[in-house]
Amino acid sequence: MFSVVFPRFDLHTPTHLPEKFRQFPHYRQGMEVNGYKIEPGADLFRANLAGADLGGANLYLADLGGANLYLADLSGANLTGATVGGANLGGANLGGADLGGANLTGANLVIARLEGADLGGADLGGANLGGANLSGANLTGATMEDGSRHE
Repeated sequence: MFSVVFPRFDLHTPTHLPEKFRQFPHYRQGMEVNGYKIEPGADLFRANLAGADLGGANLYLADLGGANLYLADLSGANLTGATVGGANLGGANLGGADLGGANLTGANLVIARLEGADLGGADLGGANLGGANLSGANLTGATMEDGSRHE
């Protein structure tokens, strides 16, 4: 007779991610905002995070689709590869944030602050960037709101 031991999984820890992406010592880790766990791979689909202080947060590969991030502070946050499509980021501060490869299709970025943000390879198709400040932002390889590719 033998026994089988099944490992326990913590669904809140993104164990499916390589170790190098789970540990970002320079990003804020393990926060909870409005009852939502803020961490890599977090499921924040349609979360209400309006006005939240998420500056420096590690949201690598997080799902923020349809979330309300109106006037939120995401300055310096890691949103690499995150799904942010359809989210309301109107007036949000994304200065210095890493949005490389992020999906921002249909996102509202009206008057968002994106100074110095890395949007390299991001998909901004259908996004509303009216009045957004993109000074110093990296847009290399990004798909722009009109579907064109930024070189």
